Amino acid sequence: METISIVSIIAIAFLGSFGHCIGMCGGIVVAYSSTKVKSGWSKQLQAISHVLYSLGRVTTYVILGFIFGFLGSVVTFNKTTSGILLIVIGILMVLIGLSLSGKIKFLTNLEHSVSKSPLYQRTFKVLISSNSLMSFYLLGMLNGLLPCGFVYVFAITAASTGSALLGGFVMLLFGLSTLPAMFSLGFFISIFKQTSLRNIMIKIAALVVIAFGIYIAYRGYKFMFDPSMSALGAHI
Repeated sequence: METISIVSIIAIAFLGSFGHCIGMCGGIVVAYSSTKVKSGWSKQLQAISHVLYSLGRVTTYVILGFIFGFLGSVVTFNKTTSGILLIVIGILMVLIGLSLSGKIKFLTNLEHSVSKSPLYQRTFKVLISSNSLMSFYLLGMLNGLLPCGFVYVFAITAASTGSALLGGFVMLLFGLSTLPAMFSLGFFISIFKQTSLRNIMIKIAALVVIAFGIYIAYRGYKFMFDPSMSALGAHI
């Protein structure tokens, strides 16, 4: 995988997590932090619980990456269809960037939540009331299944690799890059929810996402017409 792609995935996921992910998943973090994490727990035990929750999310993302990467490997893509897929990814990234900046409501329309489904509510109630450390991990896995515009785009990116392993790797990078924001939120909820830090990070993330979306779309265009370029953007 091209170095610039790896760096871009990490940068977009990291910056976006301080804006979009905190807004989307912050409520769940607040819920389990106030309900499951006991005031008498040591800092080490609290840290472990937050890490397990985040690792649960990452596990779900990696599984999705394997699935989408595998689907991309069994579907026959020629130069044209692969290029079009990359262009679609780029356009989606631009729309997400504009949505983060508040220009449009693309993410709001895309993320029709399944959190009101009876199965999700029953599972969530069982996990949120459990005192076991494993319940933090399982709650993270459950949260990873919630519809999310960011996850959709990176899942499509995983499919575009045409490899289950590379797809899993893309989603692993995505998940790990969101850890700092979601882990910190568990300890410093008020900082991210009540100061301008989140708004600043959203604006930076929006610019980075839009720039990367334009780059991806251009790469898709070049891939369709440049026979020396691979799907990942490198010349062969």
